[in-house]
Amino acid sequence: MKEKIVVKDLYKIFGPRPKHALTMLKSGVSKDELMEKTGHGVGIADVSFHVNEGEILVVMGLSGSGKSTLVRCINRLIEPTAGKIFLEDIEITALTKKELREVRQRRFGMVFQHFALFPHRSALKNVEYGLEIQKVDLAQRREKAMQALEQVGLKGWENSYPSQLSGGMQQRVGLARALALDPDIMLMDEAFSALDPLIRRDMQDELLTLQDKMHKTIIFISHDLDEALKLGDRIVLMMDGMIIQEGTAEEILAHPANEYVQKFVEDVNLSKVLTAETVMKKPGEVASYAYDGPKAALWKMKQAGISSIFVQHKNKLVGIVSADDASEALKKGEMNLKNIINTDITKVLPATPALELFTLLGENSPLAVVDEDDRLKGVIIRGALLAALSEGAQNNGSV
Repeated sequence: MKEKIVVKDLYKIFGPRPKHALTMLKSGVSKDELMEKTGHGVGIADVSFHVNEGEILVVMGLSGSGKSTLVRCINRLIEPTAGKIFLEDIEITALTKKELREVRQRRFGMVFQHFALFPHRSALKNVEYGLEIQKVDLAQRREKAMQALEQVGLKGWENSYPSQLSGGMQQRVGLARALALDPDIMLMDEAFSALDPLIRRDMQDELLTLQDKMHKTIIFISHDLDEALKLGDRIVLMMDGMIIQEGTAEEILAHPANEYVQKFVEDVNLSKVLTAETVMKKPGEVASYAYDGPKAALWKMKQAGISSIFVQHKNKLVGIVSADDASEALKKGEMNLKNIINTDITKVLPATPALELFTLLGENSPLAVVDEDDRLKGVIIRGALLAALSEGAQNNGSV
């Protein structure tokens, strides 16, 4: 997977003599002691991570953890004290002001918590603003701005002013303004935090829908764990300016790095986080539609200790055969599975949330986990699903 952004050994210290304070910090002086002795504040300390191309990385933590300082250092709205930031082969921390301005305009889009719209401009003209700065001609910037407004569901509202729009609609204008620039990277700093809960969930869904189409590289800042779990391909958890843990939602929930992380995640409903892929078992024995008959199917079921078996044809899942039906067919002298295969099976994709599996899972029938080409990836039975949820709950301390 291609690394889009790489951050190495990044520090930001606020105060008149940051280099001196940095030396003290590196020598072992604590953040609180540094503030007491020198009046310098540590925004971020020794932060290193990467962001893969096309993923949503959520940086989260409580107020004062350094997450907003970090995202502003990435495009140098805040100048780092030390460390390096790379955008592919471009070292952001080494750019001149002119070079940095060009990279910001063409590679980064930023969405803030408090909309930052011009009250005297219509929605359309707010979205056009970044293109104006780039000196894009009127016809082209209008076309791009209208496309961006349509992407976020605001077609028909282009002539409305911010005061005429709801909070959610204003945030959509802010998102459209960033999208109109067609940036490589979206930096979203608490972008939905000022919205009411229902509108916030709608915006989260909207972002995920857009991401399915756009495949942008997104760094999303949040203090909300539920939001991080919903949006993040990976999560970086910060405290006191440092990264405490980095990983997927499941890695952090199942293996919290310390007591702070454990307290952060202890109330999470794991059934909303775990997926079919994480609770499934490998399929083991599978029958071949082309080559196996009832006797071969029964033999494979006996070997695996199962009472039914999935059937594949040309590497695609086509159905399931039960031991009872195979036994009856064998008594009748049938030589293939054609007349006993049940094609009415429930299939789910690996990313299906565990919460949805309960309603899909029958009392006895296993659930098939398949990829987009209908290839069998795994099998889920009710007992294994309950066991996975129970084990995960014990690991994160919620039971």
